[in-house]
Amino acid sequence: MHIRDLPYIDPGRPDVRSGSRFLFWLGRNQLGGQIKAALWGLLHMAALVCFPVAIGFGVQAVVDRSGGRLALAGALMVGLTVLTALGDVMLHRAAVTNWITAAARVQQLLARKAVELGSALTRKVAAGEVVAVSTGDVEKIGWFVEALSRFTAAALTTIGVCVALVIYQPALGAVVALGVPALALAVLPLLPPAARRADQQRSKAGRATELASDTVAGLRVLRGIGGEELFLGRYRRASQEVRVAAVRSARMWALIAAVQVALPGLLLIGVVWYGAVLAQDGRITVGELVTVYSAVTFLLFPLRHFEEIAMAYSFSRPSARRAARVLALERPSPGRGGAGRDLDGGSRGAGGGDHAAADGVTTLRGDLYDPASGMLAPAGRLTAVVCGDPDAAGRLADRLGGHPPERATDADGSGAAPSALLGGVALDEVPLAAARGAVLVQDKDPVLLSGTLTQLLDVPRSGRVGAQQALDAAQCGDVLEALAQASLDEAGEADAMRTRITERGRSLSGGQRQRLALARSLVTDPEVLVLDEPTSAVDSHTEERIAQGVRRLREGRTTVVLTSSPLLLDRADRVVFVHEGEAAGVGTHRGLLRSHPVYRAVVTREADDEPGGRTAPRDGAEPGGAEPGGAEPGGAEPGGAALVDIERIEEQIEESA
Repeated sequence: MHIRDLPYIDPGRPDVRSGSRFLFWLGRNQLGGQIKAALWGLLHMAALVCFPVAIGFGVQAVVDRSGGRLALAGALMVGLTVLTALGDVMLHRAAVTNWITAAARVQQLLARKAVELGSALTRKVAAGEVVAVSTGDVEKIGWFVEALSRFTAAALTTIGVCVALVIYQPALGAVVALGVPALALAVLPLLPPAARRADQQRSKAGRATELASDTVAGLRVLRGIGGEELFLGRYRRASQEVRVAAVRSARMWALIAAVQVALPGLLLIGVVWYGAVLAQDGRITVGELVTVYSAVTFLLFPLRHFEEIAMAYSFSRPSARRAARVLALERPSPGRGGAGRDLDGGSRGAGGGDHAAADGVTTLRGDLYDPASGMLAPAGRLTAVVCGDPDAAGRLADRLGGHPPERATDADGSGAAPSALLGGVALDEVPLAAARGAVLVQDKDPVLLSGTLTQLLDVPRSGRVGAQQALDAAQCGDVLEALAQASLDEAGEADAMRTRITERGRSLSGGQRQRLALARSLVTDPEVLVLDEPTSAVDSHTEERIAQGVRRLREGRTTVVLTSSPLLLDRADRVVFVHEGEAAGVGTHRGLLRSHPVYRAVVTREADDEPGGRTAPRDGAEPGGAEPGGAEPGGAEPGGAALVDIERIEEQIEESA
């Protein structure tokens, strides 16, 4: 695999049972690159290890006053220098390639998992954890993959040198052969505490990163409530904890480095002393002593790779464990619910639905039905859904997009809540690409990526809706004017579409961000569009125009809007009221206002509602009895308090229209 061939067509299916298994899988998939780097490393180190032979040969030639052998030793050293340089350059090239390709493979796996899980990812794993895994952890995993080939070459070379020394000079060779493994194993007891300290440092750094991200994201709100100093103090404390943990970790690694320097030095002193005694006794020549001394000096170089691989593995194993934990997350696949009847008699998930396979791609059409709540959105119509609980609305939006939450239960608590059915087909049972192509869910807090407005709207689309049409429907005229003013060039020409939007749209107001996100969803023109509170940050007049624009642009397409805004509800073809996890009412907005007291309480935000949907006595009415004048609770009898609320809402709607 070459860098120019990235990205991978298919990064593979990783073994995520543990961090060690994930590292082994990663190394196995890069076996060719590892062998290539190890061979270049062997060439590099073999050339280095031959230098002591050439040096010893040259020294002995000087002692014997042999000019020919001295010249031969010089030529040998020149050749070894060329081989050393070649091996070093190619080893570095191959090792770095392994690092980059391994990091790219892990990042592709993480990106694929993020796309697969969608918004459910950050509910399963903290956002700071995801950022840390995709940056620092990926780098540490790549470091281990890079160091592995150098360690392999160093280990093979060390074994070869020790065997050669035993054969060449048994007395000194035996000392070296026993001392080198002891040096390599001496640091092993220090590695577990060093790894724990490094893991603690990384964990604290992840929490500090998450805190910093949250602070930056909510900076405008913090300034409004005067909470900047509070969060700044929290970040300072978190930063100091990271500093203390980093110092503790550095002390342990400094101790390991000191051991790796001191023990080889002691071995070298011992070999020189023993060799000098043997040379004085005439048992070895001066050239042999120089050769053994040079070989032991050379062994200090591969021993550094032993230290590096120990550090790399200690750092990468926790990182691989965290990466494996993220990659092990799966889309929930609960059992689908059976067919039934909606509150108004419509077929549950089967009415008018069809799906076909063409060229291997599943096309989904038909009614959208949520078995968990009984909510039905007929095909080609604008359906508004009212939930008293914003969290319940978010869970419903996830199910409608084919992402049923884990450990969710049906309304009766009997089992796992299935995902929505589109045309009678469960979205979590079809290929992810088909489900994503059929249903688009815009959550209540959409994210705007940095880039120009043209890039923001450059998303997969059907082609039936143009960018300008979507911007007009989302009432982005004032946003375009503001962006145009910010894009004035030297010639005085303004182009809002070329204006760069900052990360998450922080240069825009909340309402502007919300409208641009809505325009991005509209230009996609999916078969089914689910909008969760798309106008919560805009004023009522703009909201009314957005309701008209969305209805006009989505004519003939299935649209579901989760909202409690009377302006949007009045424009819907059909309103479904979901109460305590079940569809408790279906009809038009005005009809439900008159007939359903709990719906009226949610939409009008009445403060005198009691649990269970019963309204408190008003104007002398008996609890649970009729209103004055004989009207039933929640009825529309003239003079009733409920009618006053209904008339007030209708007047607001008519004024906005």
